[in-house]
Amino acid sequence: MATQSTTQPSTAARIHEGKLAVVTGASRSIGAAVARNLAAKGCNIVMVYLNTSSDTEAAGLAVDLASTYSIKAIPCRADITTAEGVSEIISTCQREFPPSPQTRSLQIDILVHSAALFHAAPLEACTLDDFQRVYSINVWGPINLTQAVRPYLPNDRSGRIVNISSVGSKVGLQYLTLYGGSKGALEAMTRTWARELAESATVNSINPGSTMTDMYRNASPAAKEANALFNPLVPLCPLRESDTEEQQEFGKMYGGRVAYPEEIAGIVGMICSPESGWMTGCLVSANGGQWMSG
Repeated sequence: MATQSTTQPSTAARIHEGKLAVVTGASRSIGAAVARNLAAKGCNIVMVYLNTSSDTEAAGLAVDLASTYSIKAIPCRADITTAEGVSEIISTCQREFPPSPQTRSLQIDILVHSAALFHAAPLEACTLDDFQRVYSINVWGPINLTQAVRPYLPNDRSGRIVNISSVGSKVGLQYLTLYGGSKGALEAMTRTWARELAESATVNSINPGSTMTDMYRNASPAAKEANALFNPLVPLCPLRESDTEEQQEFGKMYGGRVAYPEEIAGIVGMICSPESGWMTGCLVSANGGQWMSG
């Protein structure tokens, strides 16, 4: 049986020991992989998710992270598009974690915006209701939560904010009028926040391509085929024997593999490291070379 070719995060370097991260969309997929990557480096995690259907999954992941990495992981069901939702996130942080010895108040060191609503449809099928739902979650949600977190960021530039965008915004994938547009807005916000929050945190974004998540699995065949047109030009998409059976199946159908969530989380982890402190306002490629920054 083929096995996943990625490497799980190492616990050897606990560079985030005692820090606190808030990760949205953290009950599954990329968000869960990000939470695991940061936890392996000693970071405590508040795992934000939206739906009651994810309660069991989020609780199980929290227990796993806490026992595996000796950190504190707290699931928090909240709607980041509402005042009540972001208030619940801050209240959870204040209730579960002690004040920083330096500031004597809550300190949130890392904020990762991973939650998103995927939408794929031809231009003529996009509706106002679709627009409002996609932009509410993908654009207003990060604005709303970042506003709430801002008073609790460090005051020494050690904070990290990472926005999860999409390669679709850069390469103009078909059917992504709304989703790609919302991610383009997130990238623009990244550059603005990098200036406004410079004394507290670096702010960067990454643009994953297709990733083996429920979002990809449930995407329409037309959306997968539109993305597959790029595969002959993507340097890292050819299948390897070490890829999982699921990757092999999809790869043979669409001409190449997609990312594993752990690979995307590894790039987020790199941005969150202390060594990345001289980088802000950047869009970091996380798509196997489908779009090459430069």
